[in-house]
Amino acid sequence: MEQREWTFIDRSEWPKGPWDDEKIDKKVWKDPETSLDCMIHRGSTGAWCGYVGVPKGHKFFGNNYDDHYDLNCHGGLTFSDSCHGMDEEGRGICHPADEGEHVWWFGFDCAHSFDVIPGYLSHYSSSDDEYRDAQYVMEEVTNLAKQLM
Repeated sequence: MEQREWTFIDRSEWPKGPWDDEKIDKKVWKDPETSLDCMIHRGSTGAWCGYVGVPKGHKFFGNNYDDHYDLNCHGGLTFSDSCHGMDEEGRGICHPADEGEHVWWFGFDCAHSFDVIPGYLSHYSSSDDEYRDAQYVMEEVTNLAKQLM
């Protein structure tokens, strides 16, 4: 799978912030070290989520994220499922099929206490909160891929 990127979120209502320099809302790639499918996906509120897909035959394929407390990622795992479909703009926890492979996604989000969420910034914020940018989430995804391998 080649690396692909999409932009689809309307940010006009968000206040100015570090997210203004991020021109993408979704990115998919194959981790070169583990060969696992990886994805970052920005939710409609601006918080990033990260995902790693394991193929059929992987020992965790089809498992619930609650079964794997030993996997370490930002805020802990909060998602596990198959492809949720992808619309024409790229939205969705899915990726363009790579040689017909079917993967089971494990994911986490950056919308926890002390995470800055751009779409909610005017309602909820604290000086202790931190924005988890795309680079941070990509690093967490890469770390999760290594753990899943």
